[in-house]
Amino acid sequence: MRDDVTIGFQAEKQLVRDHYAALAHATPGTVAEVLAERTAPDWHWRGMHPFNDQSGAEAVARSFWRPLLSSINRIQRREDIFFAGLNEMDGFEGRWVVSMGHLMGLFDAPWLGIRPTGKIVMLRYCEFNRIEQGKIAETACFCDIPHLMAQAGQDPFAPATAAHLVQPGPMGHGGLLYEGQPPEQGAATLAAINAMIGDLGTWGLGLPLEEELARTWADDMIWWGPHGVGATYTIERYAKQHSGPFRAGFTDRAKTKHLARLAEGHFGGFFGWPNFTARPTGGFMGLPATDKLAEFRVIDIYRRDGDKLVENWVFIDMLHMMKTQGVDVLDRMARISGT
Repeated sequence: MRDDVTIGFQAEKQLVRDHYAALAHATPGTVAEVLAERTAPDWHWRGMHPFNDQSGAEAVARSFWRPLLSSINRIQRREDIFFAGLNEMDGFEGRWVVSMGHLMGLFDAPWLGIRPTGKIVMLRYCEFNRIEQGKIAETACFCDIPHLMAQAGQDPFAPATAAHLVQPGPMGHGGLLYEGQPPEQGAATLAAINAMIGDLGTWGLGLPLEEELARTWADDMIWWGPHGVGATYTIERYAKQHSGPFRAGFTDRAKTKHLARLAEGHFGGFFGWPNFTARPTGGFMGLPATDKLAEFRVIDIYRRDGDKLVENWVFIDMLHMMKTQGVDVLDRMARISGT
């Protein structure tokens, strides 16, 4: 890790904060212009299914922001985590800014075939933004669409193995790193994340699962999983309510691949496109065994305490994963609701 990995990134952070401040006042008619102001002409934007890859501000406005702003009124960005760093995956060259929280608003018109409620909804999101020459050049924008569906009374999945709830920010509420952090703290966080990835990549060290997890996780860890899986607390419950069922439900897991991995202070994270593939053996989230590889696009955000990871917010593009198994959840919901 380079010594200047947490040099502060003040210009990059301010650019993203200005971008979000402008978006807060955007309308369906102005959002393309607002996006174009701080993004590169060939801006590469990756969104969850059904948005996928987009290029340029107009395409992102047309596919994602314009429909969202037309459906959910008075959107507030309720940010819980904000940090920046250099990307380990390209030799610590790329400069990225990460934001995570909820977009809160009034769900007043259909979106993606989901019936509106006329009430508050909380759209859980996480964004990675790569900054180059004073512009946002690349973005990964994940949001938990199935969680919003559940809030609207249209849960597409069977009962989860863990808890369904609107997820809070980090313990201590110290996740907004608007100022630069000591370099050694970011290095320690990245080391903890990499140690966990090393263990995870084996899918079994010959140890009981709970002992394997205890190598890199605190006993009172909290795993804030995506809708369809849910949240779980302590190593023992995480092993029972997610890690164990997931490992039992898949085989042929590919090695983990990330496009960006970075840390600042006690926070860090990564995303992949996809992170990995695995073949369902049956049972997980009600999926049958198939001969089709499931593709997992994932964002993970972590908080470290001491030398262990203590909190983990996970975004998985469940709609894309299901589509790789021949199930179009949004199309099914739209046909049922008649939207």
